[in-house]
Amino acid sequence: MYKIDLNCDLGESFGAYSLGMDEDILRFVTSANIACGFHAGDPSVMQKTVKLALKNNVQIGAHPGLPDLVGFGRRNMNITPQEAHDMVIYQIGALAGFVKSEGTRMQHVKPHGALYNMAAKDSKLAIAIAEAVYKVDSELILFGLAGSELVRAGEKIGLQTANEVFSDRTYQADGTLTPRTEPDALIHDKKQAVGQVVRMIKEGQVLSRQHVDVPVKADTVCIHGDGAAALAFAQQIKETLELSGIEIAAFRS
Repeated sequence: MYKIDLNCDLGESFGAYSLGMDEDILRFVTSANIACGFHAGDPSVMQKTVKLALKNNVQIGAHPGLPDLVGFGRRNMNITPQEAHDMVIYQIGALAGFVKSEGTRMQHVKPHGALYNMAAKDSKLAIAIAEAVYKVDSELILFGLAGSELVRAGEKIGLQTANEVFSDRTYQADGTLTPRTEPDALIHDKKQAVGQVVRMIKEGQVLSRQHVDVPVKADTVCIHGDGAAALAFAQQIKETLELSGIEIAAFRS
């Protein structure tokens, strides 16, 4: 029996700006990565999203990013490992307060955007992030790009890790995601995206943009909740995975 966790980046509204369809998307996922105020989110949104996740029996994770609201945390910044360590602790702590106030606990931590992609390749940055997570709570699960330096760092530190794959992103031959600056970074065809996910789960492979199969381990699948067709896609991928004999459950269920 195949089993997979479905996660989504949520709580990315802030102030007067409303992003995503959090309340609807939460009906189709099992884990929520909640923005912690650096790349998106604010205190009121964090509290609301925590409550919505609990209402839908969805596991909660911190989604720490770079301090770049204007760039939505998707622009690389020249930060030191110590700076990465400190900002991750800061953001986990912010969300942890809301989680604790609701009488529950956090399942995982998944870095956001550029921080996530930088840590996928930079071993020193990856170790700094893993150490930050471990120091806050050694029982937290570290989500990272499948086969990345971040996953290896988490394992080295002693954290439980989850190899993450993406439904709507294309891959490079080295297993990294195609940068969003490239025209073919995103998959817009729902059938193609779902087929890619099923293959990654069942066959442990994904076809890269260089037309080479890349081995991947799939523990959790990211579904983005901010596109025009995000809700329909979330529903379709959940239904298709279940019809394909794949059990959908939170990583820590």
